Amino acid sequence: MNVEPKKLSPLNLAFVGDCVYEMMVRETLVCAANRPVNDLHAESVKYVSAKAQTQAYEKIRNILSEEETAQFKRGRNAKTGHLPKSATSAEYHTATGIEALFGYLYFIGEIDRIRELFKIINE
Repeated sequence: MNVEPKKLSPLNLAFVGDCVYEMMVRETLVCAANRPVNDLHAESVKYVSAKAQTQAYEKIRNILSEEETAQFKRGRNAKTGHLPKSATSAEYHTATGIEALFGYLYFIGEIDRIRELFKIINE
């Protein structure tokens, strides 16, 4: 990949980070139990909501590096243009920040760090 993540918009980082975060959720659920796909989907929704991602941020906020915090804030402060019905504005922006952080980490190749943060989120 030939991209400089710091030059990408925070919403582009969040676009990719949303997928990375969901992949971590799906991997965790599948590895925990072999069960029907419909059950997996229903369970995954609990982890990828804005409310759940806000709780995830609270678990990792104190261990983020300065650069990780900066990338989170870029995402959190981005102008998204809309709000979902199931989240407050603060929750939605925090979730966008988490997704931007995960997108940034993905683009810089920090897969081990993604796994480390996700492990803490799931404890």
